[in-house]
Amino acid sequence: MKRRPISPFSLSFLDIMFCGFGAVVLLVLILNTDTVKARNQTFADLSAEVIRLQQEVILGEDDRVLARNSLAAVEDEQLATEGEAERLIETINTLEIQIATLEKETLSSRAHINELSADLKTLDAEQQRQGERTAAAAEQGDKVRRFQGEGDRQYLTGLKIGGRHILILVDVSASMLDETIINVVRRRNMDAVSKRKAAKWRRALATTDWLVSNLPAGAAFQLYAFNTSAYPLRKGSDGRWLQASNRQDIESAVSGLHQSIPAGGTSLYQALSVASKLSPRPDNILLVTDGLPTQGRSKPGSTTVSAAQRLEHFETAVRSLPAGIPVNTILLPMEGDAYAAAAFWKLAIDTRGSFLTPARDWP
Repeated sequence: MKRRPISPFSLSFLDIMFCGFGAVVLLVLILNTDTVKARNQTFADLSAEVIRLQQEVILGEDDRVLARNSLAAVEDEQLATEGEAERLIETINTLEIQIATLEKETLSSRAHINELSADLKTLDAEQQRQGERTAAAAEQGDKVRRFQGEGDRQYLTGLKIGGRHILILVDVSASMLDETIINVVRRRNMDAVSKRKAAKWRRALATTDWLVSNLPAGAAFQLYAFNTSAYPLRKGSDGRWLQASNRQDIESAVSGLHQSIPAGGTSLYQALSVASKLSPRPDNILLVTDGLPTQGRSKPGSTTVSAAQRLEHFETAVRSLPAGIPVNTILLPMEGDAYAAAAFWKLAIDTRGSFLTPARDWP
């Protein structure tokens, strides 16, 4: 059915009601639509806010996780650092202890080194002294006493000093003061100091020192002086042997000779008779003199003596000597005694000893 157009002036109540209702419906629809749109917009906004909040929450959680991880890492690093610090402190303490120990050891080592240096210096000085002693001992050999004369003359060719019991006889008569009779007379009237300084007497002393110094170390010996009588140069040793290994025996005998002063005549008989007083008898005699004797067993009645008489006194003395004892004579010079050298040379041959006249600069 074809619907007729509606005129605004021809509307019925129903039309009006219908129109009103439609308007209301339309209005309601419009309102609903707006409401829905608003709601949807609100929902959308809320959803977006929720999403944003969720994202913020997620991001916040991530940040917190990251923060917690960072904090854990920091704590771990702090713990590690603290542990490392403790290890460093412990290491430092250990090193300080080691340094202190090393310093003590260094001081101890230095002290030890100083002690060793001092010991080395002492040993070096001792070695040097020992070397000097060894050199001196090598030079001395088996000598019981070291002796060194002018010019270091340490020889006396042909002299036999060996033996187990050695008797040394030293002439201390006035003729030992000089080589000439007139000078002997002059010096005989001088004081004791001048007599001891006489050149010939000094040579006799040096010769005797040399003989004593070259005695075998294991030998027994005796040192007698003689002029008109014979006496031991170590007091209290008459008739007994001394020991060459005993320094006191050596020094006492030599000192006794140095204190002697040449005086009086010469009795070779009294000198050689000493051999019969010693037990056992000597197996070697060393005789230091300057010529033939001026008297025999006793003092002569005359103040003068001829060369023949002196030779006779010599032969008498030799006959009194026990057989088998070699006599080694060191003859010092003296004028006016022409037979002396030949007589003592023959004595050396007969007794299997030796005879020599040393140079003036010996020993």
